[in-house]
Amino acid sequence: MNKRTMWMGAALCLIASISWGAMFPVSHIALQQIDPFYFSFIRYFLVAIILTVLLLVKEGKKAFKLEGKTWQLIGYGTLAFTVYNMCIFAAQSMMGEPGSIAASISEVLMPMISVVIVWVATRKAPKRYTITSVLLALVGALLVITNGKVAFFQSLGQHILPLLLMVIAVVSWVFYSMGGEKFASWSTLRYSTLTCIFGSIISFVVVSVASISGLLTPPTVQTLFAIKYEMAFMVLIPGLVALLSWNLGIKMLGSINGILFINAVPITTFIIMAFQGYNISAFEIYGTALIIFALVRNNMMQRKADVIVDQKQTLQRRYERKLSA
Repeated sequence: MNKRTMWMGAALCLIASISWGAMFPVSHIALQQIDPFYFSFIRYFLVAIILTVLLLVKEGKKAFKLEGKTWQLIGYGTLAFTVYNMCIFAAQSMMGEPGSIAASISEVLMPMISVVIVWVATRKAPKRYTITSVLLALVGALLVITNGKVAFFQSLGQHILPLLLMVIAVVSWVFYSMGGEKFASWSTLRYSTLTCIFGSIISFVVVSVASISGLLTPPTVQTLFAIKYEMAFMVLIPGLVALLSWNLGIKMLGSINGILFINAVPITTFIIMAFQGYNISAFEIYGTALIIFALVRNNMMQRKADVIVDQKQTLQRRYERKLSA
């Protein structure tokens, strides 16, 4: 990897992470006026339109052929653009201002959750240092969510639903990210566009059924106009720019290097909320620092393990060459 590629990949991953970190404080403002389910649907409906135009211009009509993968696209699109978004914003709305921080922390836990999912799916236990890192990250998340107060557990019934929704959201996005591996022959833009289209269709069905049933009230024109700046930001920056920047950055750096930049999410959230007047507690800072330490520690140990494996393979090849000579 040359230096230009490395710096470009780092810049793209950082742009994506900072965008996602800014997403929650901005959405907190909008969610005070609009239902989180309609907020999620409208946001990615607009993103889907933009992605469709980009894909059509870049790859043409042939890129919209489903190639027998319709149900996979519907499934992954539903997980990412319906389940993840509706659950994460609904949970954030339920928890109020602390929900913005809790939601950003859930983003940072995604790499660790993916480790657990792979463990369960393959029944192959990860390395001991990975398990330790997962536990450290869990402790950090608990510090942030509880704000260091034992009383939180006494009132757990008030928080169990939003916390459960966040877990569902994060797990859904992890599955969506893993699903991209099944579309390795497709461009990132194509996979993102088609899953976003199907996810938006499912979201439309959800809000329509809920509205007809009287569970949701569609936003008025005045409401949409009142959040026009927040919605524009959510569509263009964390909805479009971040998605494409992250996927391209990961391709340039590789997942091991690129995933570290997800640490910028809660840091950005903290900075923006501090400017908004939110009083960040020491427990929230310590918890976030512990999560970041766990991720960096796991990454460093993984790199070291990979180097050892590469060295062993190199020595093995040299030995085999000597024997053949």
